[in-house]
Amino acid sequence: MALKPEPKAPFLSVQYALRVLESVSTHGDGVTAARVSRETGLPTGHLAPLLLTLRREGYVEQIADGAYVVGPSLQELGSGTARRRALEAKLQQTLVQLRDSVGAAVYVSRYVDGEIRVTQVADGPRTPAVNEWVDFRSAAHASAIGKCLLTQLDRNGRRDHMSRHRIARLTSRTITSEKVLFSKLDSQPATVPVLDLQEYAVGTVCAAVPLTAGSSAGCLALSLPIEHAHRLRAAADTLNRRAAPVLLSLSL
Repeated sequence: MALKPEPKAPFLSVQYALRVLESVSTHGDGVTAARVSRETGLPTGHLAPLLLTLRREGYVEQIADGAYVVGPSLQELGSGTARRRALEAKLQQTLVQLRDSVGAAVYVSRYVDGEIRVTQVADGPRTPAVNEWVDFRSAAHASAIGKCLLTQLDRNGRRDHMSRHRIARLTSRTITSEKVLFSKLDSQPATVPVLDLQEYAVGTVCAAVPLTAGSSAGCLALSLPIEHAHRLRAAADTLNRRAAPVLLSLSL
């Protein structure tokens, strides 16, 4: 739909922006500014600053050949696969920033259909992820991720999980008594990170904080090689303080 520019009616800038977004979104491989101008009826003098604003806000992106494509901010307003991918990309970016801030690999995990699932990880050469030598689904009693998720379940939920994933000794520090485990979970303060001090794997220490959105149990965690154990408390505190943006990304 072409519009006649009316510079003296600033409220129409919203309509102009919508028409531009409609034009860009119909061209999956990209569209030039000249074609957007023809399709919307906006002269290039009006279109250029509008495209610049839309780029700054992430609603459109300019690719290598100068054409415009839909940006992540617009994808987040949609639904289905495109929206899910956009939200995952935004969350991953948040996790990468957090990884660099705490100097450790970071993880997002959820408790879904009675199982522990690590849904996203941000690691790197200097911040390696923990070696999952035992499936996290079977190590809830030992890992910081598992214990943090179990704290968010009621006693029946915990018993159900443990009935399907029997306690096993993974290291010399692993808790192997369900009674002791549940007692520690009950006494865990909600505002204090859950720690794993080589209970899951020798040579690795971890911390996790809850990410609760409604009835869904989730957590944000980090892992460090044992030689960096002296940084665990400070990193865990930073993780706790920085959990809000991650929760916001999950809730959108």
